[in-house]
Amino acid sequence: MNKGAACAAAVMLALAVFVPSAPAVAATLKATLITPADDPRLERSRAERAYLGHPGGPAEDGLALALDEGQFELEAVQAAVALSKQTAGSLEAARAAALAAEKAGAAVLLTDLPTDWMLAVADAVKLPVLNLSDAADRARQQDCRARLFHLMSSERMRADALAQTLTARKWTQVLLLTGPSPQDAVRAATAQAAIKRYGLKLVASRPFKLSADPRERDLANPLLLTASAGYDAVWVVDSDGEFARSLPYRTVLPRPVVGDAGLVAVAWHAQFERYGAPQVSRRFAKATKRPMTAHDWVAWLAGKALVGAAAAAPKGPNAAWAKALAGTPIDGSKGTLMSFRPWDGQLRQPLLLTDGQGVIAQAPIDGLLHPTNVLDTLGADAPEKACKVAR
Repeated sequence: MNKGAACAAAVMLALAVFVPSAPAVAATLKATLITPADDPRLERSRAERAYLGHPGGPAEDGLALALDEGQFELEAVQAAVALSKQTAGSLEAARAAALAAEKAGAAVLLTDLPTDWMLAVADAVKLPVLNLSDAADRARQQDCRARLFHLMSSERMRADALAQTLTARKWTQVLLLTGPSPQDAVRAATAQAAIKRYGLKLVASRPFKLSADPRERDLANPLLLTASAGYDAVWVVDSDGEFARSLPYRTVLPRPVVGDAGLVAVAWHAQFERYGAPQVSRRFAKATKRPMTAHDWVAWLAGKALVGAAAAAPKGPNAAWAKALAGTPIDGSKGTLMSFRPWDGQLRQPLLLTDGQGVIAQAPIDGLLHPTNVLDTLGADAPEKACKVAR
């Protein structure tokens, strides 16, 4: 071999020794998202109406953004997250999907399901379950589960945020309008509990009903519903959203509307302008071509939680990932690190008050005090807990 060839061979040998190979992944955290088949919440006409507090698109959009953003952090510790999706058309199908995911090696389940379906999933497996959309308080109270964690804010949290805001503005006399569904009745009771908690006065409670029957036309007439009472604000409970969206500016007295229209308490709004929130909303809008809603933010936060758990325990096993999910604070670009309450699995978080155009206020309100954590003024506090399971 001539001298030039020998030098070339030496260089190639040096490159082979010193050029690093692709990093090996220590372990992959597998997660499965379970959603309803043919989800009526995402039906085109409903999505176009953009009701405040309702989803604007599929949960996987927010998850995908968070996992994409977390790749650098995961690669730094040689970890990975793999997300799969299952759809279910019934409670039984949701339970079967959960069992199949557990058998396939999933370490975490994420649900975008109705309350009973979500509870069936939590009962079927021995994995942590992250609730991305259900706000029912009973899933945090009497029907709680040990490994069920709620990233979506509860109905009680939203009601408390509204009641705090009314108190701060001295709008103390409240007229409550309630829709006809069983869900509306439960939510109205929650609203009344928040009204009582913050020293407001319920001046009247009246039912409304949207109907095609001419004999029931008066049941949806805002002028009749808001007459013959003195009030500082009208609180409307309308899970469907159609009546509530037409109520502002149609009351007898010139008063604000709150609840499911007018001023609404949500976990996120695309016009929130603090703590890096605009960057989050812009990245989401760029990726999906639509504004980021509260449901999208919750899904994004769940993706961040998965990344954080994988980075905290890159080698696993499942028990280490579950511990990291429950105990690692999460930064959701709302000005404070957020953690799960040990007594009900609810994620502590500030809430935003919006009229749909921008963020008007935040809750907890300034000046509100609490013995340990002011975020626990939103939702059921530890002395009020009805959850009996150990965590």
